[in-house]
Amino acid sequence: MKDLLCDEFQNVVKDLLICHSSVLDIMTKLSEATCRVNRAVAKAATDCGCISVQAEKRCIPENVETIKELREHIDNHLRGSLCVKCEDTIMTEMGKMLFYTASLCNALDINLYDVLIKEYKKDSVLGVYNLT
Repeated sequence: MKDLLCDEFQNVVKDLLICHSSVLDIMTKLSEATCRVNRAVAKAATDCGCISVQAEKRCIPENVETIKELREHIDNHLRGSLCVKCEDTIMTEMGKMLFYTASLCNALDINLYDVLIKEYKKDSVLGVYNLT
């Protein structure tokens, strides 16, 4: 069922994308969409203030022996939670990013679901050894 949703999304994108059908247009629109996601997250912190970023050097004790223990010392540096408006904005921008990702898949004759499955299999098999 999930593959049908992904395939249907890719088909809808194919039907909708007319003006920016060149692979060069798609690549630049995808890049722009990614930047807009980043900007929306930054604005949630700097304009709205619903979240804040408190980044500092990670200090991991030397006696950490397991991944579970390591996770206890890892922090994403985010404080607070997104308000409804910021969450909606970020989701909208992420939607555009997904749209242009599907568009690039269409231009290159790649099935988006196959990309998701390949990445899922790689991540689940390699686990923490897949860290990049």
